[in-house]
Amino acid sequence: MSLVNCPECGKEISDKALMCPSCGLTMGGGLFGYEYRSQIELFGLPLVHIVLGHNINPLTGRPRIAKGIIAVGNVAIGVVAIGGLALGGICIGGLSIGLAVFGGAAIGLLLAVGGMAVGLVAVGGGAFGYYALGGGAWGVHALGGNRQDPEAIEFFKRCIGSWVEQFRQAGQH
Repeated sequence: MSLVNCPECGKEISDKALMCPSCGLTMGGGLFGYEYRSQIELFGLPLVHIVLGHNINPLTGRPRIAKGIIAVGNVAIGVVAIGGLALGGICIGGLSIGLAVFGGAAIGLLLAVGGMAVGLVAVGGGAFGYYALGGGAWGVHALGGNRQDPEAIEFFKRCIGSWVEQFRQAGQH
């Protein structure tokens, strides 16, 4: 083992290191990791923060989390968040939790769209909400294969138009 200088920060590190313990730069032959943090900040958060791949914080040993106004990463927290786990305002991800969310499993305060959706307005294969639309729909006003509430029909007609009639008729057969 010998010591080499990190190409990013210049500190001495082992030639066997996967990443620099000082700056976190992934060394050649190591696991893929990419991070971008914009210089522009709003409310103390970067405008854009992207963390992709196997990206471990060398100081804590924990995975890095994308946190920003716009956050993209395996785990993303932001006003707009895109990731495997997305938390925030408008979220897209495998598991999305926020105000308006889209994902495999979507939990939204206002709107949730996904395979399994939970929210004030929920649309999905399984939809749980005050207004719910889906193959299986459960809620105060639900429109699905299992239930066809007249108020839900009117609500979703206002939102998505005549498509609701086709969905309603398919649910009656």
